[in-house]
Amino acid sequence: MSAAIFDWSLLIAQFMLGIGMLACLYRMLRGPRAQDRILALDALYVVALLILVVLGIRNDSQVYFELAMLIGLLGFVGTVALAKFLMRGEVIE
Repeated sequence: MSAAIFDWSLLIAQFMLGIGMLACLYRMLRGPRAQDRILALDALYVVALLILVVLGIRNDSQVYFELAMLIGLLGFVGTVALAKFLMRGEVIE
């Protein structure tokens, strides 16, 4: 009984994260300003990271956790670069 509840909760979590990803994608495409789009992109990579973590828990595989860590690192660097571009107009000084 406990394993079935755990599996269903992971499935519901994936579904809810998918809805969150769609909401972030909508804001990224329809954002009125560039700052809104960058914030939506930041939230999109966080939701993708969480989906990979839930998949790793569901499949009991370490590969998903490593991919999530890689997405987190690249997403952070990308967000910092885009924010710097919006502030100064150039990424590399």
